[in-house]
Amino acid sequence: MTCALCGQGRARRACPALRHDICAACCGTKRLVEIQCPADCGYLSAAREHPPAAAIRQQRRDLGTAMQLVRDFNQRQSRIFFLAATFIVQYQPPELHPLVDDDVAEAAAALASTFETSARGVIYEHPAATAAGGRLAAAWRPLLTEAGKGGGTPFERDTAVVLRRIEAGARHRQGLGDAGPRAFVELLGRVIRRDDDADPLPPAEPPRLIVP
Repeated sequence: MTCALCGQGRARRACPALRHDICAACCGTKRLVEIQCPADCGYLSAAREHPPAAAIRQQRRDLGTAMQLVRDFNQRQSRIFFLAATFIVQYQPPELHPLVDDDVAEAAAALASTFETSARGVIYEHPAATAAGGRLAAAWRPLLTEAGKGGGTPFERDTAVVLRRIEAGARHRQGLGDAGPRAFVELLGRVIRRDDDADPLPPAEPPRLIVP
């Protein structure tokens, strides 16, 4: 039997998330990136308990890059970053094409301009430069607006700072090695720990990064 994902490798592992058998290579490289693995997956648990050397090196590189993204953030900016990054990881484009870094950069730039303008007392929604970026921004903005209720101008300024940092990360993808069109999105998928039961903007909890 061949792998249900790549169609090439031998399907030796029963994937509880996909409910299909997949090959070891797809299981190892796509877990928590393309595959939303349940917490009780035996392969996921084993990999976390005994990660190979290459995975440890990747985790360290990811952590270093992630820490650069949140460098010098205050507590509120760190929480906004976690909220925004979690949205990116979970976002499903309506056109069913994979979300790419350019879409994230365009959406973040448009929203940052909108929040910067609002912080100056002017209400104007800046459009994204691309259609895909515009769709992402339209889906992203209500979450940030809801999180900022009562925060006023300070929240708007902090949100703009975070979005500019995300824009820069998506555009430049520094430290990501052989950067493909989804390098930044995949980085976030590896380092942001999902918690479906958590408050989207907890009162005093910094971003939770997967530390090797």
